[in-house]
Formats: sequence, C-alpha cells, structure tokens
Amino acid sequence: MNVVMSGPTYYKGWYHLFYQYNPDSAVWGNITWGHAVSRDLVHWLYLPLAVVPDRWYDANGVWTGSATTLPDGRLVMIYTGATMESVQVQNLAFPADPDDPLLVHWVKSEYNPVIVPPSGIGLKDFRDPTTAWYVPTDSAWRVAIGSKNDSQHHAGVVLVYRTTDFVSYELLPGVLHSVTGTGMWECVDFYPVSTESAVGLDTSAASGPGVKHVLKASMDDNKHDYYAIGTYAAASNSWVPADPEKDVGIGLRYDYGKYYASKTFYDPVKERRVLWGWIGETDSERTDLRKGWASLQTVPRTVLFDQKTGRNLLQWPVEEVESLRLSSQEFSNISITAGSVVPLDIGKATQVRSLNSVDPRSCLLVLFVT
Repeated sequence: MNVVMSGPTYYKGWYHLFYQYNPDSAVWGNITWGHAVSRDLVHWLYLPLAVVPDRWYDANGVWTGSATTLPDGRLVMIYTGATMESVQVQNLAFPADPDDPLLVHWVKSEYNPVIVPPSGIGLKDFRDPTTAWYVPTDSAWRVAIGSKNDSQHHAGVVLVYRTTDFVSYELLPGVLHSVTGTGMWECVDFYPVSTESAVGLDTSAASGPGVKHVLKASMDDNKHDYYAIGTYAAASNSWVPADPEKDVGIGLRYDYGKYYASKTFYDPVKERRVLWGWIGETDSERTDLRKGWASLQTVPRTVLFDQKTGRNLLQWPVEEVESLRLSSQEFSNISITAGSVVPLDIGKATQVRSLNSVDPRSCLLVLFVT
C-alpha cells in the first residue's frame, strides 16, 4: 500500500521520496516509510525500507514527516509516530551515514519523542510536522504541526514550535492560523513564494517585500487540499490571508480532482519549489487486495506565485517530464481572432499545448485530430 508522501528532499545529487507504505498488504496497517530515489524526478529506483515502526513511540505507525537541510548540509527528519496507545508524537530520524548520497540507512534519536501533544490538544489530533524554517531574529528554527480545536467551533489550527537544536522544543504562544468550522488540519505545508520572479524560494527565505507565504492544509473532514496566500510575521507568530474569503479550508484548492496529503520541497539545483500529491482510488479493499497495490503519487509539479493575477498559484509538471515525449510538431505564424475556428492537422497526437501568450479567454482554438 503506497499512501501519503513524507520528507521529499534533494541530497547529494539525488531526489528522495519517502512514502507511507504497508509492506505486508494493500490496505491500511503497519505503516512504514518506503524510499525511492531519482536523478530527474521521472525515473525512480526503489530502495530498502527507510524507517519502520519498531519503538514504543511509533509502534502504531511511522506517519507523515518532513526533511530539513541544515546550513552545514546535515539532514534532519521529523515525523509523527503513533505510540502503543495511539498517541500522536513527533520524532527525529537521521541518516546513519551522511556521506551516503542514497541515504539507505536511518537511525532514530535517543531523545524520541521530542514533542508530545500540548494541553488542550487531542492525543490523536497532533500530526504531520512541516519542514523547519530558520528565523534569524530569533536565532532558532520553527516547525508547524496541524491540529484542531473543537472548543472553538471545530476549528482547524496550526501550532508552531521553536528549537535551536531539534531536540528541545518550545511551543510558541497562540497559533499560526485558525479557521472555524474546518475541522482537523493534517499534512500542513508552509512555504514562501516570490511575487517578483519565477524562481522558487528556500523554506527559510525571509519575509518582506516581494515575498508571500503559502499556508496549505489537508482537510481530514472532506479529504481535500486547500491553500491560501498571505503575510507571515515571525515576531508575532502569525500568518494572515490576503483574502479572508479564500482562507484555508474555504477557498482555493491545489487540485479539484482526487488529490490529497500533498507536500512541497525546495530544489536548490533548479531553484524551484516542487509539489507532490497523493491519489487514492475509489476501489474497494477487496479490489486493492486482488491487484496487490493501492494509491499512487502524482507527477511532481513546479509551483509559482501567479504574478498576473496576484491571487493564486501556478502549477505545471516539472520540466523533466518533457523527456518522455517521443516526437512533437510546432505550428507557428498562425493568426487567431476572437471566435475563430482554426483546423490543424496534428496527426495522432494525444496532447496539445499553446506556446504563445494568447489569452485563452479571448479566443476559441478548435483542434481536429486526424
């Protein structure tokens, strides 16, 4: 069973994808971290299991986590473990051999669990830590965790913890953000986007002119991913949406099909932010067991701020996907007027895209496939 993605990252020449996986069956249970690596985000090599549920603090599953790359190149993984009593706690894991670019072997911290549910938070409502970001004015790192507050009208909330060593954590006052009526927020993602250029930003990019922050959460109640763009203030530990009517859980979605538990990471090689999502089929458990697998990951996408509208994100499959195309035809010097019909003989093509800057709302392009 291949389910929610965890800890995507780039390390020493390889892209790494960790994912929740049941090595014994195609249905939920015995949740372990599978591991795959790629040079190009298209062709993947499966590696041995990375992290398995073998301690009291993750006996009921190694759940979603995130990777953080420190300035000296070290990699830290923070993940949610379900204890023997099904309490959700946060744990640390490190590469056993930092010189191994494939990160085949992992070790768990002797300090686990490093974060337990705080007062007022349900023991089963505390999961999925984000990639940590550094706040220079605080000389510390921060990590966000999703939860809910039923005493405040079933509100989804994001808690933020401060750490200097990734072992000791301090819960910051208040919440990063909250939206009433949205229920449990899981698989939270929090990252900056540039409003002035078409490059991605490192997760620790400073707030200020030309930078907005995206807050995304997966709604446990309806199994959809929602995001909003807003302004982050580290000093007050707060994030405010640019448009309250399109807040997290009530506004924009990454995708309006089957798409859930998504996560991004910053690719330092191509200076881009890459988004992955999980697709769960509508097959029955019986069908999943017969076929021997369940669920899949989407084609990775590049994510950018839409400078034209200033209200949403732009997404497009990573450029490496183009390497899978066998052939192509390009039509140029074609004049298109509003309401016109332009027949093009494109052979047996199955996909067509426009390479010009024509606003699709101003014209109608009809393609006849022969």
